[in-house]
Amino acid sequence: MVDVDKAVIARLKSHGKKFEILVDCDKAIELKQGKSINLNDVLATDAIFTDVKKGDKASEKELEDVFGTSDALEISEEIIKKGDVQLTQDHMNKLREEKRKRIINLIHKNGVDSRTNLPHPPQRIENALEEARVSVDSFRPAEEQIKDILVKIRPILPIKFEKRKVEVKIPSQFASKGYSTIKKFSNIIDEKWQNDGSWVGSVEIPAGVQEEFFSEINSITHGTVETKVLQLKGE
Repeated sequence: MVDVDKAVIARLKSHGKKFEILVDCDKAIELKQGKSINLNDVLATDAIFTDVKKGDKASEKELEDVFGTSDALEISEEIIKKGDVQLTQDHMNKLREEKRKRIINLIHKNGVDSRTNLPHPPQRIENALEEARVSVDSFRPAEEQIKDILVKIRPILPIKFEKRKVEVKIPSQFASKGYSTIKKFSNIIDEKWQNDGSWVGSVEIPAGVQEEFFSEINSITHGTVETKVLQLKGE
């Protein structure tokens, strides 16, 4: 069991009642996300409360009425998975850092320098975020924050979001492995397997990964792949 002094509250409101348990923050979040976690590593106590701070425990009847059982472990798991878990400051910081890295990666892959058409290195993007004093929302999806963040960093970092439509032809001997790379990097617009086993298609890729895409597909095909940038699509 978890040290009670280090535990946080997981809370579920149901049928007009409130049910609380004491849990390890990180382990409870992992369980909530669907990971296989032993409940003994999550719980600080097997008691089910109506108010942890007051020490008020839920009665067996209340538990049976709401959960259909009085089994503490079964109820605790439901509270964690369906309810809210109080976050520690350390966990909040961890979430914010993970979201920040996700945003930097998205900008790096989708954006290019508007002067050179080359992708900005992640460190340069991170420096721009710091200089512009960008505040990252830990709970809002990274994709939803990009537009507002670009407005703030563009005075510091010349950047544009652009997609490239590329025509690709992969020789038959490399078609299978090359196709896996195509799916990894791009959105396939149209495709056709030729009678000789080669693959021909049009794909759309973020501008920031063009060099990496060309490098990998050329490596796999030993330079025999044929590519042609058909059009650019700015955002």
